[in-house]
Amino acid sequence: MLFPPATINPPRNRVVVTGAGVITALGRGWKPNAEGFRSGRLAFRPVSLFDVSRQRVRQAAEVLDTDNIPANHLSRRELSRLDRSARLLLIAADEAWASAGWNGEQEFPLVLGTTSGGMSMGEAYFRQASQRPSAMKGQATRVAQYQPQRQALQLQEALRFSGPITIIANACASGANAIGHAFSLIRDGHAERAFTGGYDALSQLVFAGFDSLQALSPTQCRPFDTRRDGLALGEGAAMLTLERLETAQSRGARILGEIVGYSAATDHHHLTQPHPEGNAALHTMRHACTAAGITPEQIGYVNAHGTGTPLNDSAEAVAINRWAGDAVSRTHVSSTKSSVGHLLGAAGSVEGVVCLMALSGQWLPPTVTIESVDPICRFEIVRTPADAKIEYALSNSFGFGGSNATLIFRRFS
Repeated sequence: MLFPPATINPPRNRVVVTGAGVITALGRGWKPNAEGFRSGRLAFRPVSLFDVSRQRVRQAAEVLDTDNIPANHLSRRELSRLDRSARLLLIAADEAWASAGWNGEQEFPLVLGTTSGGMSMGEAYFRQASQRPSAMKGQATRVAQYQPQRQALQLQEALRFSGPITIIANACASGANAIGHAFSLIRDGHAERAFTGGYDALSQLVFAGFDSLQALSPTQCRPFDTRRDGLALGEGAAMLTLERLETAQSRGARILGEIVGYSAATDHHHLTQPHPEGNAALHTMRHACTAAGITPEQIGYVNAHGTGTPLNDSAEAVAINRWAGDAVSRTHVSSTKSSVGHLLGAAGSVEGVVCLMALSGQWLPPTVTIESVDPICRFEIVRTPADAKIEYALSNSFGFGGSNATLIFRRFS
């Protein structure tokens, strides 16, 4: 039997974003978040979700409006079982779904990134089990809702679609990895469309854990500042509808932007500390550019991981310096974590949406909390709101365990 010759480099599909939904402490939806990120507004407030009286730090970027869930197909009983993270996810997903004009009863991949899932349900289970061991009411539900596949299944049921589910829990790169994986599925011809993003809600266990590590800033999150002293936590979700370019154009969809590059790498250096030379970060930035077929000079904006911790920012700065090369002084960089904090599993997806906002509006989101720029930064840090002509935006997401991911978005015109 004769077989056709193998294709070494099969043609790859162009992947576009046709819908986006986002919720952070800046607000609910694209418009209030775009306005907040463009101006560099800070969204931190005293934590009200749980007791922080014994913690070093008592503020976070807490979302205020999570109770008003958009109309969906979940039953009243199912709605009553939603934890905080599931509500954030549904709110972001509904906006993305509506803006893309997608309909239910379809099948396509769902790819989600998260680090905590339904952590608040796990906490509630533990409190009841430790304080009232014989009380079993609601415990089975808490166990089920604690697992992140429940939020994914609830999302599918709420919007009435089906398809394979992939959940990526890869520390703080989870949201970016989720988008990158969905992008790869479409680019390589395994799917025509995909629904993807990340979500995480504030929880007492995670907050206390970061505080006990003394990773939280007792003052203010100041990425790339000489006196930076830690990160700030936030919560939120962002979802994107991805499609093949031909599929989107055939139905006359509005296109928000194009994903043109993605890369991921692990540096194997330390459980919590990045490699001081940013080797894996450099790898992902270079290879994302190679995948996109562009050079660092063409990147108009870099949304840095920029947590505000001493070791992360210095390693990332070194990586950006090495990656940008001769163009480093013309490279515009900022960290939007100064506005909404570190969203953990949602960080990469929200920051991806920020890149789409910047490309759409032709502006650069500032990091307004910087007082004195660390001299290690040879690039231009955006510190005040600014308009700019940008064609490509790059987003970095790095996490514990050496997880590194880079996404590149292009303005679609």
